[in-house]
Amino acid sequence: MSSHLLSIDSLSRDDVDHLIRVAERMEPIAQRRKITRVLEGAVLGNLFFEASTRTRVSFNAAFCRLGGTVCDTTGFTFSSMAKGESLYDTSRVMSGYCDAIVMRHPDQGSVAEFARATNVPVINGGDGPGEHPSQALLDIYTIDKEFTRLGKTLAGAHVLLTGDLKYGRTVHSLIRLLSLFGPMRITLVSPPGLEMPSALIETVSARGLQVEERDSLNGDFSDVDVVYTTRIQKERFTQEMSEGFGVLSRDYTVDLAFLNQRCNDSTIVMHPLPRDSRPEANDLDIDLNGDPRLAIFRQTDNGIPMRMAIFANLLQVEDQIEKDMRDVRWFVPKRIGVDDAAF
Repeated sequence: MSSHLLSIDSLSRDDVDHLIRVAERMEPIAQRRKITRVLEGAVLGNLFFEASTRTRVSFNAAFCRLGGTVCDTTGFTFSSMAKGESLYDTSRVMSGYCDAIVMRHPDQGSVAEFARATNVPVINGGDGPGEHPSQALLDIYTIDKEFTRLGKTLAGAHVLLTGDLKYGRTVHSLIRLLSLFGPMRITLVSPPGLEMPSALIETVSARGLQVEERDSLNGDFSDVDVVYTTRIQKERFTQEMSEGFGVLSRDYTVDLAFLNQRCNDSTIVMHPLPRDSRPEANDLDIDLNGDPRLAIFRQTDNGIPMRMAIFANLLQVEDQIEKDMRDVRWFVPKRIGVDDAAF
């Protein structure tokens, strides 16, 4: 793994396997059974120039659980970039204040440009419709844990990616990451105009993925192991697309009926969140809440140990984790959510 985490393409299969093993070691801390202070004194700069809740707070929590502190910046309004400051200048200045930086920006390629100005570790928290590498890493960590529970392996798996595959940066990173894990089947289903970029399909197909495109979820998906669905990214639409895009058809909705009638009892359902719960959005349906196949909250929980692993790797404290652990002293509930399914 390089000094930054900007794209999945910078990672090898060995890098990913290593991060998964480190994340497993972080579980007692992420689950609030142990604490560590290996990053005591370190400061994280969270520069989020695009709206975020989960990703920003997840990075904050991961850094704090390693003993560090966080400085937050959200939105352009209160940034010097609103005054015309360049990414280069912002990068150099913030690097003088912080030991690591997570950046989210609406423009594709902007985080890589920012990182070129500094030797301080920079993590891409999402660059427009580009990539979201830490999300893909927590996704593969989730799939690995779910498959272990179900007695499955990634080799030969069948993964359905559906929703906004054009602007959904999470699926752009995830399909790249899946291509590191050997032959498997990928089925793509998206509304017209929101298909996966053809260049990306060509890239992962050349790496051994068997990719099939379908036009709706009306079909047999009984051999699918993972359904990964995404919200329609209307905020990234051009004006012409916004005017031409109507209400999303139920043909693209993942709900209980779809899972029961077209998938199987061990199919897991994932979503990078947020899901649009308004009825007219036809996003991932809330009627799946409480179903053990719905992995979205286990998925978000898994973001903490994986992002802790990323920080520990970039700041080179992996070998100090266990030496520094001690028990927590506060109350921790047995289950985080009241609807969490028991296995």
